[in-house]
Amino acid sequence: MPATSPAHPERRRRRTNRFLALAAGAATVGALAAAALPGSASAGEDRRPGGHATGRYQDVQLLSFNDLHGNLEPPSGSSGRVTHVHEDGTTEQITAGGIEYLATHLRQAREGNTYSITAAGGDMVGASPLISGLFHDEPTIEALNKLDLDVTSVGNHEFDEGAKELARLQKGGCHPTDGCYTDEEFQGADFPYLAANVLDEKTDKPILKPYWVWKKKDVKVGFIGVTLEDTPGIVSAEGVKGLKFKDEVETINKYARVLRAQGVKSIVALIHEGGFPASTSYNYDCDSPGAGDGVSGPIVDIAKNITPQVDALVTGHTHNAYVCTIPDPAGKPRMVTSAASFGRLYTDTTLTYDRWTGDIARTAVTSANHVVTRDVPKATDMTELITKWNTLAAPIGNRPIGYISADIGNTGTAETPLGDLIADAQLAYGKELDPETDLALMNPGGIRAPLTYAAKAGEGDGVVTYAEGFTVQPFANTVNLQNLTGAQLVQVLKEQVTGANAAAPKILQVSSGLTYTLDLTKTGADRVVTDSVRLNGAPIDPAATYRVATNSFLAGGGDGFTTLGQGTDDLVGADDLAALEKYLLANSSATNPIAPPKADRITVVK
Repeated sequence: MPATSPAHPERRRRRTNRFLALAAGAATVGALAAAALPGSASAGEDRRPGGHATGRYQDVQLLSFNDLHGNLEPPSGSSGRVTHVHEDGTTEQITAGGIEYLATHLRQAREGNTYSITAAGGDMVGASPLISGLFHDEPTIEALNKLDLDVTSVGNHEFDEGAKELARLQKGGCHPTDGCYTDEEFQGADFPYLAANVLDEKTDKPILKPYWVWKKKDVKVGFIGVTLEDTPGIVSAEGVKGLKFKDEVETINKYARVLRAQGVKSIVALIHEGGFPASTSYNYDCDSPGAGDGVSGPIVDIAKNITPQVDALVTGHTHNAYVCTIPDPAGKPRMVTSAASFGRLYTDTTLTYDRWTGDIARTAVTSANHVVTRDVPKATDMTELITKWNTLAAPIGNRPIGYISADIGNTGTAETPLGDLIADAQLAYGKELDPETDLALMNPGGIRAPLTYAAKAGEGDGVVTYAEGFTVQPFANTVNLQNLTGAQLVQVLKEQVTGANAAAPKILQVSSGLTYTLDLTKTGADRVVTDSVRLNGAPIDPAATYRVATNSFLAGGGDGFTTLGQGTDDLVGADDLAALEKYLLANSSATNPIAPPKADRITVVK
């Protein structure tokens, strides 16, 4: 079969028959489970006393990825690279990603594997580039349908536009405000979104299916999908209005019991929460001797407490790559995987299914991450999809909004050049709203990609288009002004490294004029050196009032910055991308492009 053709067309025809859209207590599921309980003979199996069953073990291929974020076109800059470590310890940067290449790789991986499942760990949509984000991520859902995705958990970004919009992505229909973008009504996802731990406050029931079962002949594998319990802390209040987010472990253990009661003993958890490997290389062996801690972070405690009835964990959220074993509560190793982000990697896991027990032979589970390289043929159906949506987006996306003299990156120990640029843009916009505005703060998670100098189709070197700006700031947050005391401002800076951000600090990007020292040799709040915090060279006065510009997400106390939610005299402005566009147009031209800021406002002591 050509790599560029849609793979397994028979899967599409069988999809409605193969899906078991399970709800707790569904009679049809109970009947199917009872018909294939462990101990019952499967067709063609010799289960006579003393006889040897043929085909007792069946390898099931589980292909998985996570945190696609609508990246249909190949991501650029550092967002489009992965690190490979060689046997001699040297590293190599590999260009990766793009839905045209991901489709080819997955289709090639499926060849020869009759028992193959494709699953995802959430954040398929949200914070997406213009080609998808402009159309409320309908293009991404269409691409995932063509990709033959079988099932995914929700992630926090699936709630960026609220539960009703998520339901529309699942079920289909035209957007309630924008209407239909093409002559055909949006059909929704062919695959189920699982949201076991996301409950409607009124009904106390999951807003979408909590679990789903893949079945082929006598092989059954159940999937439970959850997002991180702290989703309300990293999504706008409007996005999670009317919802409750329950504990991940408690929820998975609950539905594992439900599946076992229905005769489904092979179970995979799709968890939109992740960890931090000791190496940034995608092929790092975190189980090798001398590998140190392997992986750390929230997923470790989650994995250690999920019932042994669950056989493997597909995770996400942290955008890291790892294939590790973490012991379950019985001390038995269990595979935990994550495939970085943006479609740069996919994970290929072999689950060995025991037909006699209906369970996975855990000692036989193998897994590895693979690079979505760009040296394979593009999947033509994905190219056609991208062309269709790019044609619709082009009148908006190709508009120049500024000029840069070099790449402006969004990576660094604390402060980044692009973070400085965005903070300066918000300060300038804030001063237009209120000349008394003193400073601006920008959350690093709101900066989704770098600005790259290299020319793209239809533009020249150094041109920043609206599409590129949208990729950098896709959330449509507003720029808000509020008053904070000097003491509150210092407390905000300390919240970067304490409380919800103690384990994984979130260093705010600061506008020109605000300086301070971040001492990483210390612990807790002491890492922010209070006496070093200055505005335009003057020490911060704890009793004085400062006018602060932030985006609406931060102004609501998002990302653990609760003190920002206590500001006064709020003023809501236009969206943050409009502020960036206005700043770039005012401060750059084709003959005088803007240079990357020096990123010297935060002094880091290591």
